[in-house]
Amino acid sequence: MKPRDFIKYIRDKAKSAYIKGDRCEICGDEYDLDLHHFASLTDLFTMWCRKNKKRVLTIDDVIEVRDEFIEANHKELYEDVATLCHKHHLALHSLFGKTPALPTVKAQRKWIDVQINKNS
Repeated sequence: MKPRDFIKYIRDKAKSAYIKGDRCEICGDEYDLDLHHFASLTDLFTMWCRKNKKRVLTIDDVIEVRDEFIEANHKELYEDVATLCHKHHLALHSLFGKTPALPTVKAQRKWIDVQINKNS
């Protein structure tokens, strides 16, 4: 399995503590909201496994390490996020890709700030 295949098991565990806002940060829409992670969970998990010498080859392996991963990446999972309407979430991903590279975190935040200014 590829690291991306394992993310579902991490997201399912972490999801209960997600705090999604009640409106899009860009346009204020209150419907069809998504929680956007600025850092790709796939990239974070891959880097964390390398750094910590974790060999994750099966679903059981990911379940065994996911609590440790979630704790080590609390900021990226719960704080470095934005609540966006689905339309703006798709627009962001159309610019930065389906799984934005980690070096684009600041650029994503800046894009959102620019969009907020355009809509105010």
